[in-house]
Amino acid sequence: MKRILIVVSLFLVFCGGCGYRVGSLMHPQIKTVAVAPVQNETLEYNLTAQVRNLLCERFMTDGSLKLVGEKDADCIVYARIIDAKFTEVSWAKKSRTEKDNEIFLPNEWRATVTIEYSIVIPGRVKPMISARQVSGRANFQTGPDQTTGRMTGMSQAAYDAAKQVVASFTEGW
Repeated sequence: MKRILIVVSLFLVFCGGCGYRVGSLMHPQIKTVAVAPVQNETLEYNLTAQVRNLLCERFMTDGSLKLVGEKDADCIVYARIIDAKFTEVSWAKKSRTEKDNEIFLPNEWRATVTIEYSIVIPGRVKPMISARQVSGRANFQTGPDQTTGRMTGMSQAAYDAAKQVVASFTEGW
């Protein structure tokens, strides 16, 4: 039994890991990143700061790159919010007794945020990653305060989009 255990242990030690890699998948020369101020091309307010903060948070959570200021960064992420919309997902039926008319009101909504981003190495003309688009989505219910529900839904969709931006950059090698 001990011999089998030793043989299996030696096999696992000398096995190359089947191509798996532990740690960051980033390019070895890129160690730091900065997030430039985000541009908003939609009518939704307060999205620029929210998306930039979420991008910074995702880079810090990912841990592959150190988040620094633009002057000290090996690469800079530029992002534009190009679309933000709400659509109805499900409907709730409310019946009226007046003329037996039925009214259908949205019960659940979907917020969608589309971000276009590119990544530039300071001092280079050609971007490291040319403009790409990601769309973040989140379902939410408005509840009694529709404005707060919409803001929460948009925040969750922006988080989903930021997560996709960071993953496509840090794992895209």
